[in-house]
Amino acid sequence: MIAASPYTLIELHPLLVVVSGPSGVGKDSIIQALKHRHLPLHVVVTSTNREPRPNEVDGVDYHFVSTHRFEEMIHNDELLEHAVVYGDYKGIPKRQIRDAFATGKDVILRVDVQGAARLRQLFPEAVLIFLVPANEDELIQRLKARHSETPDSLQRRIETARQEMHQLTEFDYVVVNRDEQLQEAVDKIIAIIDAEHHRVIQRKVSV
Repeated sequence: MIAASPYTLIELHPLLVVVSGPSGVGKDSIIQALKHRHLPLHVVVTSTNREPRPNEVDGVDYHFVSTHRFEEMIHNDELLEHAVVYGDYKGIPKRQIRDAFATGKDVILRVDVQGAARLRQLFPEAVLIFLVPANEDELIQRLKARHSETPDSLQRRIETARQEMHQLTEFDYVVVNRDEQLQEAVDKIIAIIDAEHHRVIQRKVSV
């Protein structure tokens, strides 16, 4: 008797991958590097009502919308989750995820630690990856290099990052994003995604 192929026993599902971590760990750089690998995945572009930073592109880094439009999105239930982060709205559009899942693509979400906690509640089967720097000095230098923080806001972000590090154990994986070793961190995230697709019991997320 010929044994059944494992493909007849395991139903493959696209993954919902949440990439998070404190401000300054390099979430944006990781996401951009993942895009350049041309993998079968969709990176969700978060919506926000804050003003763009220098070199940020609407529709690429964020969807920059007015406060009125963002509140309209909340009212119309267009967002998977939303929160106020450092005084600004941030939210994840549902439609992007549904469209990507319909084509069989994995979905990558870049969110702050607060947003990741909410997604963990909504979607227990999501893959949660926590990014960290090699040490706190690296984190502080990255925040300073932005040249977009006042001394008070910089200190607030540093204190928030210290608190958020305690939430590490709520995630499935941790990836260290060291200075000048971005591609190594990206390789580890791709390896995590590959390993998840080889689980006998597949994760399944419905949006």
